[in-house]
Amino acid sequence: MKNRTLCANGPEITECGLGCWQLGGGWGKPWNDDTAQATLDAAHAGGIRFFDTANVYGDGESELSVGRFLDRHDDVFVATKLGRGDIYPDGYTRESLREATQASLQRLGVERLDLTQLHCVPPATLREGEVFDWLREQREEGLIERFGASVETVEEGLVCLEQEGLSTLQVIFNIFRQKPLQELFPKAQEKGVGIIVRLPLASGLLTGKLAENTRFEADDHRNFNRDGQAFNVGETFAGLPYEKGIELSRQIREMVPEGLSMAEMALRWILDHEAVSVVIPGASSPAQAQANARASALAPLPAELHARLAEFYAASIHQHIRGGY
Repeated sequence: MKNRTLCANGPEITECGLGCWQLGGGWGKPWNDDTAQATLDAAHAGGIRFFDTANVYGDGESELSVGRFLDRHDDVFVATKLGRGDIYPDGYTRESLREATQASLQRLGVERLDLTQLHCVPPATLREGEVFDWLREQREEGLIERFGASVETVEEGLVCLEQEGLSTLQVIFNIFRQKPLQELFPKAQEKGVGIIVRLPLASGLLTGKLAENTRFEADDHRNFNRDGQAFNVGETFAGLPYEKGIELSRQIREMVPEGLSMAEMALRWILDHEAVSVVIPGASSPAQAQANARASALAPLPAELHARLAEFYAASIHQHIRGGY
C-alpha cells in the first residue's frame, strides 16, 4: 500500500482508504457490528490505514464500530463529519457543532479527532463562514487536529478553499464526474489542501455488476434517492439516471485493460491524479475491502486510456449528470 500526504504539512496516509457509510449494513440492511469489524479487519490487513465515517452514518453506529476497532488498533487515521442530522439545514451554532464533536469523540473513544469535515452543509452557510471560525476554535482547544469540508459542487469547494486552515476537501470524483479536474483540483494543490474522493465507483455502476433489473432494498439510497428525493441526486449513481448509467457503464467496460476488473480500473484512474490524497470506496464485506485496497499496487493506466475516457466523458456523459455539480 502506497502512502500520500494528506495535505500541506500534514501526515502521511494510505492512498486507499475505507468509506464507512455502508459499513456492516446501512445500505438497505440492518446494522451488524460483527460484519463491520470483519470488514475493518480486512481493510487493515490489506494495508488500509484511513477510515472515513460520519456522525449520521447508521445514526452513529458507524462511529461506534470504528471506535471498537480503535480499541484494538492504534495505527489508523480516522476522518469523521458533522453538520447533517438534527442541525441541518439551519441549526448551525457554536454550541451545536461543539456538541456534535463531543458526541463523535465519545463514540470513537478518542480524546481528539484526527480530522472532522463539514458534511455537505448549505452553500449559504459556507459563504457566511462562521462554521469555519467555530472549527478553528475547536482546533485551538484541542478537540480536533484538523478540519475540512465535504462538498457537493465545485463552487462550494472553491468557497471553502478561501478559508484559512482548511486541510481537506471531500468531493465526488470518478470517471462519470470529471468536472473537478478543471479548476478545483489545481486550486486545491495551490493551497496545499488535500482531496478525499468519495463515490469512486458511482454507487456500484463502475463495478460493471449492476443491470437494469437489479433491485435494491427499500431503505437503500440507490432505491429511495435514485432521483434525488431525499438528498443531492449526485450522491446516488453520480447523478446519472440509472438506466443511462447502466448503458454508459457497459461502454466503459469495453475500455477496461486486460487483466483488470472494471472497479480496479475506476479506482486506478482516480489514483493517477496527483491532486488526490486518498480514495475512499465503501465496502459491505471483507472481500470488497481487500479488493479495493489492491488498487494501490496497480500500475498507472496508459495515457491513451486517460485521453479516451476524457473524450468519452465530454461527448457522452457530462450532459446526463443531474444535480449540483
